Amino acid sequence: MYVKVTTSGPRRYVQLIESYRDDDGRVKKRTVATLGRADQLSGELDSVIDGLLKIAGREPAKLVPAISASSLTFESARDLGNVWTLTEIWKELGFSDLRRVFRRTRHTIDVEALIRIMVLNRLCDPDSKLGVLRWLQTVALPDIEVKTVTHQQLLRSMDALMDNQDAVDGVVAGLLRPLVDRDLSLAFYDMTTIRAEGLSTVEGDVRKFGMAKEGLIAKQFMLGVVQTADGLPIYHEVFDGNTAEGKTLLPILKKVMERFPNLRRLILVADRGLLSLDNLDELRKLTLPSGQALEFILAVPGRRHSEFVDLLNPLQQQCIQASAEITAEVAWNDLRLVLAHDPATALEQRQKRQAKIDELQAQANAWVGKLDEQDLGAKKRGRKLSDSGAKARFYHEVRESNLGNIIKVNLKDELFSYAIDEGALKLAEMIDGKLLVVTNVKDIEPTKIIERYKSLADIERGFKVLKSELEIGPVYHRLPERIRAHASICFMALILHRVMRMRLRAGNTGVTPERALQTLKRIQHHRVSINGAEPLSGVSSITEEDSKVFKALKVKLPSQTQQMSLL
Repeated sequence: MYVKVTTSGPRRYVQLIESYRDDDGRVKKRTVATLGRADQLSGELDSVIDGLLKIAGREPAKLVPAISASSLTFESARDLGNVWTLTEIWKELGFSDLRRVFRRTRHTIDVEALIRIMVLNRLCDPDSKLGVLRWLQTVALPDIEVKTVTHQQLLRSMDALMDNQDAVDGVVAGLLRPLVDRDLSLAFYDMTTIRAEGLSTVEGDVRKFGMAKEGLIAKQFMLGVVQTADGLPIYHEVFDGNTAEGKTLLPILKKVMERFPNLRRLILVADRGLLSLDNLDELRKLTLPSGQALEFILAVPGRRHSEFVDLLNPLQQQCIQASAEITAEVAWNDLRLVLAHDPATALEQRQKRQAKIDELQAQANAWVGKLDEQDLGAKKRGRKLSDSGAKARFYHEVRESNLGNIIKVNLKDELFSYAIDEGALKLAEMIDGKLLVVTNVKDIEPTKIIERYKSLADIERGFKVLKSELEIGPVYHRLPERIRAHASICFMALILHRVMRMRLRAGNTGVTPERALQTLKRIQHHRVSINGAEPLSGVSSITEEDSKVFKALKVKLPSQTQQMSLL
């Protein structure tokens, strides 16, 4: 059966038509009932339809009122994809175990959730602690009630983090152990400076004036970080801003071995500023819990290359003839002294130095000529030049060019004069393009030793992430424990960043963690209410590109309890 509308004159009638076959098998049609005129049917037809639905065992259809734009109320969309991804990785790695640490304390706030908020903010949109509260109004954080978070609670959670630092470090070390190779682990250690603001001083203040990495005297604190060969940070510590780098190596190294007792072999790779005879003697004495001696690869500072001239002289002819980078080694103090020489770098350094020397000599000759003319009575516009003034200015420029050991300014002589130390210049040219590394590793060839050291550049990229993407500084906290808590939060954020990077690389996505988070930020959480009813919520559509990123990161897709079809 079916419904048919027929026309008779100006009127239209609704009829119920039935199809059947006659005795000869031909299809015929007959009118079963005329339901009435189409322009006069209203509720009568609805009752017929409802009755038929009941007979068929189906619920009668409910009339849906027309939805107008004025009946819809939209809430502001909130970013979901990025915070969802970071939360899933946070839980997968085991950071949620921090909740057990703080559950044993007397805090009434959810410290783990508040720390997670600050860590995620560092990765998504780094801001001050007050800025975190503003950021919370733009994201849909899973498992967290945004309205209950206050600035005071964030600060109290930072205090709780430091009050339970040993337990927190234990949890972090526990979740990192499965990610560290037990059989052969490379540990890269380096330090950086973090700018600090504020003029006040407090007891135990870590903010000290010192030489920043940018070459300026600034109020700062020092941050030491240990990373694996994959760039995964495994330990960090905050030091006073005027701490000598060499003094930090052994304390940090002992703590790393305590936190990772399952390591069977550990090779420490550290930069030039950490090499000293005292460090070498102490490093030789260190052993792992397994009984294996600690191994190390330490670069020789450029200022100490002159101490190895006698050892390098026999290799100099080989370096002069090289057309590509070469490696060699000699014995030194029962250790291996590994040399890498790059002729291209050597040529560049030599040309740059000579150009600067020529520039300084031209300037000095111009001043000498002016002084001679003044002595002969010549008068020129401008201030007169004195021998003492020329000496001071020339000495300053020589020191600024780092050529004080080559260009010797005679400060004691009454007249302005200088000399080129040819021996020092020859020594500098011999050292050009060379990298010296001291190691006690016996089973790795020189080329691989140099490669291991050059991998230290990755930890410097980690510092770049801390300073740029995570914006660890400048720090406006005043209390030492708050500064340490801030560093711990940034350290946790760096762990998440590195895990994301490892997974994105393994998935051959060609996407950086920053790009991935920016892409996933487009996935948003929406809420809309119709005619003042209970709001409906849902997640915006997920593209194929989003799905690939989720798959590479090993994160499930955001749940969609209600699809926002009305949007």
